[in-house]
Amino acid sequence: MTWVAWIQLALIGLAIAATVIFLFLLKNKNINFSRLVWLTAFFTFDLILFGAFTRLTDSGLGCPDWPGCYGTSNPLAALTDIRAAEAAMPTGPVTLSKAWIEMLHRYFAMGVGVLIIAISIWAWVKRHVLGPRIMWTSLGILILVCVQGAFGAWTVTMKLQPIIVTIHLMLGLSLLASLVYLYTLSQLDQGSSWQMRGTKVTYPSVWLVLAFIALIMQIFLGGWVSTNYAVLACEDFPLCHGQWVPVMDMKSGFQLWRELGLTKTGEVLALPALVAIHWVHRVMAIFVLSILFALAYKVHGYGKNTQSVRHQHLGLILAFLALLQLLTGMSNIILDWPLIAALMHTGGAAAILVVLVRLLPLSRRFS
Repeated sequence: MTWVAWIQLALIGLAIAATVIFLFLLKNKNINFSRLVWLTAFFTFDLILFGAFTRLTDSGLGCPDWPGCYGTSNPLAALTDIRAAEAAMPTGPVTLSKAWIEMLHRYFAMGVGVLIIAISIWAWVKRHVLGPRIMWTSLGILILVCVQGAFGAWTVTMKLQPIIVTIHLMLGLSLLASLVYLYTLSQLDQGSSWQMRGTKVTYPSVWLVLAFIALIMQIFLGGWVSTNYAVLACEDFPLCHGQWVPVMDMKSGFQLWRELGLTKTGEVLALPALVAIHWVHRVMAIFVLSILFALAYKVHGYGKNTQSVRHQHLGLILAFLALLQLLTGMSNIILDWPLIAALMHTGGAAAILVVLVRLLPLSRRFS
């Protein structure tokens, strides 16, 4: 890719970040560090959803090179190459619409990167005011987004290899969680409408630790289901192929380092392997939802006993999101994997993660 295309991509990232900040300032007279972090977290949440949309519309290879599209900064400049690829393989991964979806995902990712660079610079320049914890957390997030960008590139160059795509998803959610945590840290010092001024970060409760561990495992399994296209490996519910425990090939299903749709030895991944991937995610959901509902009950109960509106709200939100995950997960199977349900399932997982991070400073009180 030419240096001109690199400059164009950099300018696009700067323009998107500037537009996001400008739109925010239209409704707010000023922007402080805490607001910038929350704005970036919100944009990252949107980026995760758009990444899911890119994956679900099979647009991940809409531009088969990285970071540009056939060596250019946009699909219009690569129109000749895109049309040639589409003519050679009409049902293949490269079409003009898929190219635009993939490049928009990359543009938004560059915008998030620019915002995180701005956060890191702000935290470094104002480190004597914001404190070392916020400064080092900001720099850690900067490193994390660079690693995430590398996995985004490998997702394309390694042709959607399932483990790479799954790690890309996990890193995206880790980035979101880190930004929400940074926002929470900034609130502890600056105060907010949630009245968190003076609150100290404490050790998380046992229930919150269990919820984090279970959710991370389930997100990985969900990513593994999606990247292996195993959502419809079981088309009935609650049974799978008419059985509680169907015929499965766990070994082939959970071979992590292999190409998409193939086993480690290069053979086509058979249905029992896909069933294993799907079934494990489904069974794990029972365990995860039980923990989330129990945590929601404890948080809400503490809020009622202490008249803490904050705890009551978070408890209700967590219970609602857990229920939403159950319903969208079921609808993906029963309704033949509709796009809106799949997007809501991804968004629900991300929203639950946000709630758990927001519970961190409060967790010791209800442990």
